[in-house]
Amino acid sequence: MTGKTISPDDRARLDQVFMQVVLDVQNQVQQTKPTQAGNLAAMFHKETVSEALQGCAMLIAGWNAGRVDDAGVSRAAKALRALERGNLAERVEKLRQIDES
Repeated sequence: MTGKTISPDDRARLDQVFMQVVLDVQNQVQQTKPTQAGNLAAMFHKETVSEALQGCAMLIAGWNAGRVDDAGVSRAAKALRALERGNLAERVEKLRQIDES
């Protein structure tokens, strides 16, 4: 388990922002559709959505433990880019600096 440690004060102050980003990402990912027709495209899409959601779950678990989980950020961002949601991937990656504002 690696990631940036977040102080209890910062976690309390930033909890709403963090959760808003993660929940918005989860919501938008679940609304995506495969970019191509066919069973194979649907299977890969479903797998990629699952990867993004698992990355978000890792982020939430890390946050609850007082850190921004690096593996969760990487996993979610990679899947989001595969889903052609680069803007969401950037939002997830910016969570690494959430306490620097």
